[in-house]
Amino acid sequence: MTEQTARRVLLVTHVGRADALALAREIAQQLSAAGIEVCALEPEADLLSALGVEPVTPEVAARGCELVVVLGGDGTVLRSAELARPFDVPLLGVNLGHVGFLAEAEVDDKGSVVTSIVERAWTVEERTTLEVVVRVGGVEIERNWALNEASVEKASRERMLDVLVEVDGRPLSRWGCDGVIAATPTGSTAYAFSAGGPVVWPEVEAMLVVPISAHALFARPLVVSPESIIAVDVLGSNHAGAVMWCDGRRSVDLAAGSRIEVTRHAQPVRFARVHSAPFTDRLVAKFELPVDGWGGQRRRADGSS
Repeated sequence: MTEQTARRVLLVTHVGRADALALAREIAQQLSAAGIEVCALEPEADLLSALGVEPVTPEVAARGCELVVVLGGDGTVLRSAELARPFDVPLLGVNLGHVGFLAEAEVDDKGSVVTSIVERAWTVEERTTLEVVVRVGGVEIERNWALNEASVEKASRERMLDVLVEVDGRPLSRWGCDGVIAATPTGSTAYAFSAGGPVVWPEVEAMLVVPISAHALFARPLVVSPESIIAVDVLGSNHAGAVMWCDGRRSVDLAAGSRIEVTRHAQPVRFARVHSAPFTDRLVAKFELPVDGWGGQRRRADGSS
């Protein structure tokens, strides 16, 4: 008889929140009782040590895990993606933040979340990521990735940033602006949305280009092919400093003459889904959109169109 491999889950918690720690203790206890090993990053594991949670280092945190369970808001999910992606482990987020688009479940669903984990009752959804390369004088100085967006922004308020945006090897427009965002469909409800970009359904294969406060007649958000190459050249005129951010977490300072190229990354981030609700329902719930008067369900029930 073949010996079964022990099941293992990485628990990532927003340790700055008392409710997150309380929920982490509850979930860790329930998973352990079901025979599932629970591990956590060392600072978080110390707070859960009484429950037998194993401490792990960030470099290998998700190795051997079947899921990364995230308790917090979108920022905690983005932090967890950095741990899960190298090992191709799906993320399952329980939202404790305000909007929480990246989380699969709300805190009220904690019971069903644990049941779904124990019974392996989840499906996996792959989300597009971005590969971001920074070059100066043709020499690569930075290579990074993003789940939501890569943004090129001015480093101070005194002056606008002067950039030239290029798509597929052809110049698109020169903008005096606060910055430019290249986003995934997943990131369309994050920074890109705040800058006036469109909401794009997560399963759509595309990338977005969204200018930030551009002084130009043509400064509309763009949706481009997933195979496109987006390039942003930081021009030298009136240069007051710029910075490139990936998901608002990893940054590199940009000198005048820097060139930032963004393409679709070959490695996606995987999310575990325990609910079958369509993205439309999530959009309505997160933004509290008014849908009173909708008769769709009634029309389907009586057979009318």
